[in-house]
Amino acid sequence: MPSTPVTLARTHLPNAVRRARHAASGAENLLQRALVSAGARQSEARIAADAQDYWQRPADATWRGNSHWRDAPVFGDSDLWNRLGTEHLAMFDAGARMCGFDRPWQRVLEWGCGGGANAVHFAPRATEFVGVDISPETLVECEKQVGAVCDTPVRSIAIDVADPESAVPRIGGPCDVFLSFYVFELVPTPEYGERLLRIAHDVLAPGGLALIQVKYSDGRWRTRSRRRAYRRGLAEMTTYPIDEFWRIAQRCGFAPQAVQLVPRNELDERYAYFFLRREPVAG
Repeated sequence: MPSTPVTLARTHLPNAVRRARHAASGAENLLQRALVSAGARQSEARIAADAQDYWQRPADATWRGNSHWRDAPVFGDSDLWNRLGTEHLAMFDAGARMCGFDRPWQRVLEWGCGGGANAVHFAPRATEFVGVDISPETLVECEKQVGAVCDTPVRSIAIDVADPESAVPRIGGPCDVFLSFYVFELVPTPEYGERLLRIAHDVLAPGGLALIQVKYSDGRWRTRSRRRAYRRGLAEMTTYPIDEFWRIAQRCGFAPQAVQLVPRNELDERYAYFFLRREPVAG
């Protein structure tokens, strides 16, 4: 699945326009949450269908920005696109040292590889890079970006939102590293996110390490999972209390190692990065 939508609240827009858009977005978010509180929650199947429709239909510059394509106007002439992957690689390396994860990277899998902002930094360290996404066009873009920086083979897997488990037999074996950035807030529901965690556990080799980013709820009503109107609130669909996601990961078989919080960055706010280990085989 593609990465989180990139906010347009940057220097590309006049201050008055940014404030107006922010206010409109906030009002829309409150309206949708009020509808959910009144009982108008949409089913996971309905939200999944809306998500499938959105990500499989490349449309305009906003769509490319939401998918983290390098040429999206939102990235402009800045180095933000490159810094996304640079910072995530540095974070992974620091977490790997802390967790004692020092094995060679044979296979790296990124769930929701988008336009390759992370792949171009992780793929050169791997024997094979596996990219999973909803959009075939985005997978092609990711392959193109990786091919521009290294000769690591890329295995691209397009999935249907309603059936993420179908990716497992096509992955072609265990992976040493599992990555997912700016994806879990875009999935239909928290329960769907648990399905992805089980997939991550299943495809990781024993002793493998996952780095998964979620948007966390801080207890306020407006930070809970949205559960309706996918197109109008992509990055607010699913959130987790930090301790809850830790417990869900344990329920899926992981041994959580650490969590790093980023209250705000250039893209959005309330990010939590979980380092999750699949325990090695005893003996």
